[in-house]
Amino acid sequence: MTAGQQAVTVLTVSYDGAPFHGFARQDGPETVQGRIEAALRTILRRDVHTMGAGRTDAGVHALGQVVSFPEAPGDPVPAEVLRSLNALAGEGIVVTGVRRGAPGFDARHSAVCREYRYRIVTGPVPPLFLAGRSWWVKGPLDLGAMRAGAALMLGEHDFRSFCVSSSAEGRRTVREIDTFEIAPSVEMGEHCIVLRIVGRSFLHSMVRIVAGTLVEVGKGRHDPAWVGEALAACDRSAAGPTAPPEALTLWHVTYPDEVWL
Repeated sequence: MTAGQQAVTVLTVSYDGAPFHGFARQDGPETVQGRIEAALRTILRRDVHTMGAGRTDAGVHALGQVVSFPEAPGDPVPAEVLRSLNALAGEGIVVTGVRRGAPGFDARHSAVCREYRYRIVTGPVPPLFLAGRSWWVKGPLDLGAMRAGAALMLGEHDFRSFCVSSSAEGRRTVREIDTFEIAPSVEMGEHCIVLRIVGRSFLHSMVRIVAGTLVEVGKGRHDPAWVGEALAACDRSAAGPTAPPEALTLWHVTYPDEVWL
């Protein structure tokens, strides 16, 4: 590292999204980023502006959110930052790792892919242990039809129909989905369906609108081809509803090996 170059501290953070008004800092409402920055201000004795890998909505959880900020002379070593953050961040937030990134690292822009998972519980009995971590859909879902609809989203498409309309104004809405899997699972002893979606980046509420659209297909209200028609329309009203936030988790963010010190 040459003079003037600044290494970066990189946090891996898990959180329960229920008590927060999303990840991104706001004036007034409590957010994950705001809580972390307040704790860092105490630990580092300076103001810190962090960057998150994803701006999760209110109620959305994270297992592997990544948060970065520039180092400064005199900052504690990563092990001390980890211990202090977990003491000060408060209920609902756990920092699972602290490492050093190379100068120029940015949690958002350095990422090469993000993985989200969305859980659905079906049947007449509501979930217990997955309550607050899943969407309870009382009727059955046709997974074959949902997979056929999901296949139409693989690759690069304009996802304007699958994001909050106001967030798309004047912005590029083309995104690429690399992996889309829909499979039954058992978690905490309860049966659920997990939608696993991986791509470099996602639009505002994109995963939730995708999930809501595919549940419409799974219920038999539309055939899988409707998903392709919704994509082609480039109009939010052409796609399905926005699925509930509590079933969504930012699972993992991947970076190239060369960004780490």
